[in-house]
Amino acid sequence: MTSAAHSPSLPVDPGISATAMPARRLPRRTAVLASALLALGLLVVIAVFAQVLSDEGLRTHLDERLWPPSADHWFGTDALGRDLFARTVKGLAVSMKVGLASATLAALLSVMLGVLAALHRRLDALVGLLIDLVMALPHLVLLILLSFAFGGGTRGVIIAVVLSHWPSLARVVRAEVKQALASDYVTVARLLGERPLAVARRHLLPHVLPQTLVGAVLLFPHAILHEAGLTFLGFGLEPHLPAIGVLLAEAMRTLSAGHWWLGLWPGLSLLAMVLSFERVGAGLRLLTDPHRAQE
Repeated sequence: MTSAAHSPSLPVDPGISATAMPARRLPRRTAVLASALLALGLLVVIAVFAQVLSDEGLRTHLDERLWPPSADHWFGTDALGRDLFARTVKGLAVSMKVGLASATLAALLSVMLGVLAALHRRLDALVGLLIDLVMALPHLVLLILLSFAFGGGTRGVIIAVVLSHWPSLARVVRAEVKQALASDYVTVARLLGERPLAVARRHLLPHVLPQTLVGAVLLFPHAILHEAGLTFLGFGLEPHLPAIGVLLAEAMRTLSAGHWWLGLWPGLSLLAMVLSFERVGAGLRLLTDPHRAQE
């Protein structure tokens, strides 16, 4: 008889161990959440610093025109002697305000149309047609046409971003609401005589709230980039505002003369802010997605 000590044993994969899986996945979840908190803190610091920063750097000083970065002017000065660091920080704050307004309004419009489409069959066909129509048009062309049609400026940019960014989130909301309508608790609520609006308020809206929150945060970087793009092309914010698009458009006029700092620092700052919003959105998605709760 062969002893148990000499019996062959199957190889054990440590990757499928029940105790090893949380130990391997915990650092990734912690890293994502930590980076999201760090990015959120950076955005808050920018918003607060832009409010307390003096407007002295926005004033014209012709004797300090086109100075390179130095200890006195960290990002250098522009063609009118204005401090580029102050203008960049103010421009980021302007982009954040436009992005906040655009993303919030687009999320509200998406939830309203998505819920109504899932509740009414005729509205579902109409909303589906609008979603396909908006998403079929070239994005940048649609943004330019909408911004021009509504008069440009801050209001025109916000309306253009809202009307061009609601379909993707509305499609997600509509699918989630339809899934919730097939659940048992919604069916019981309807059998008990609750009105459609009461069902939507008590059962459907709480169900789609996490997806809406994540979608609104993820709309931020798109809104900011499109605002900067429209402003750079001349269809966006007013030229007197220290917006990032305005700074980049002004940099194009003198960039060939070797004044590299005029476009480098505003562009890098815009990229850093967009990536920060992406990290915040990734952290929220990780927290609200039940399928990724163990990551």
